[in-house]
Amino acid sequence: MTDDYDIDLTDPSAGGVFFVIEEDLAPLAAQGQGQGLFVARTSLRGCTGKEELLRRLRTSLRLPEDFGGNWDALSDCVRDLQWLPGEGYLLLFDHADDLRDANEEDFDVLLDILDEAAEEWQEDERLFFAFFAMPESAFNDPDF
Repeated sequence: MTDDYDIDLTDPSAGGVFFVIEEDLAPLAAQGQGQGLFVARTSLRGCTGKEELLRRLRTSLRLPEDFGGNWDALSDCVRDLQWLPGEGYLLLFDHADDLRDANEEDFDVLLDILDEAAEEWQEDERLFFAFFAMPESAFNDPDF
């Protein structure tokens, strides 16, 4: 959980993309909500690629009606998020290994988009965190 990773959800400079185990998501959500963050939970169970991923993110992030449904549009949206309430943003992804196993390229693009967004949010001194839940065995995988 967050104590194990020394991540302070109140510190914008600590923002970024992180990997945790499934059991960490509920405590992270509770902590984020308690600190006034907008918490979006996206299930990646059975997600096999970009099209399905973007559909799920459209719902969990309440993306605008004019969302273009492509990587560039997602990148623009996660750098903005003005339509969402909260003191910052906490994005939680469960079963991230499903997408990673089905389509590693799309998984990596998502990570890159969120990582770049996190850097911009840090520059603006705003809270932005993304946590991807993986099975504990993934952390022992040398290819992870």
